[in-house]
Amino acid sequence: MSLPRVVFVDRATIPPHIHLPGLPFEHQWVSYDQTSPAQLLERVRDAAVIITNKVVLSAEILSQLPELRLIAVAATGVNNVDIEYCRAHDIAVTNVQGYATRSVPEHVIGMIFALRRHLMAYHHDIARGEWQQRQQFCFFTHPIGDVAGSTLGIIGRGSLGQATAELARAVGMQVIFAEHKGAAVCREGLLPFEMVLRQADVISLHCPLTTQTHHLLGADELSMMKANAILINTGRGGLVDETALVDALRSGTIAAAGVDVFTQEPADDQNPLVANIELPNLLLTPHIAWGSDSAIQQLVGRLMDNIAAFHQGQKQDRVV
Repeated sequence: MSLPRVVFVDRATIPPHIHLPGLPFEHQWVSYDQTSPAQLLERVRDAAVIITNKVVLSAEILSQLPELRLIAVAATGVNNVDIEYCRAHDIAVTNVQGYATRSVPEHVIGMIFALRRHLMAYHHDIARGEWQQRQQFCFFTHPIGDVAGSTLGIIGRGSLGQATAELARAVGMQVIFAEHKGAAVCREGLLPFEMVLRQADVISLHCPLTTQTHHLLGADELSMMKANAILINTGRGGLVDETALVDALRSGTIAAAGVDVFTQEPADDQNPLVANIELPNLLLTPHIAWGSDSAIQQLVGRLMDNIAAFHQGQKQDRVV
């Protein structure tokens, strides 16, 4: 009897210096840095376990995998897996949660400070020779604001939203949480969605991307925000209408935006945000808010634990 095949289809989503723990049972291990849709079926045809971060596992693919017993997602989001097919065909799915509750909040707070104090804009001014042309020890081409004393509005009250709130309070910010958009009644501790948009000096998104939250913030919602407000998106790209965001930044509807996630990833030159990366009030990073070394090491440890637990007949971090 052949050993079960465990296939990691996108190992390059984990930095090479991060140690990947072994599994406590005999198996065949196969790892690919990247897997294209055209390569996927051949690579996972006989797999008992598939590890994926972002590779899409559709019903069409899953229906051709008779040996498959477990999909171990190396992330929190499982929108790349056809969950309903897995549920109907007894394929287990696990994910990993709570590993980035330091990494993401630090990224959010870092973006807030960078944008409120215009750090990148001053950096680029120096690179363009602005300082060299002046006759004093400093110059002020962009307003510099304090973060302490401002109000952070958080959309999403899960573990990442709560951890971001804790860190924000530590640097002197007031924190308010938004109720679901369009909700008739607010739950305890939450304020109406539109009220949060109007009151907050900074909005930070920490909610999942669903059909209900797609373009949660468009032109209308951005127009409700303060003119000096900052938007931070480390959630999912589709939460924000990217074209509307660029328009808001150019028109002064809002003051600045820090974006770590994009509608399509990797984002190409046609993406509205990438195409306008020269804007001094726009800060872009390549979906790395989650990715401190300590966070990723926690992720892979839990990932492999989930596979070991499944092999032992235990349910751990099960989505299905």
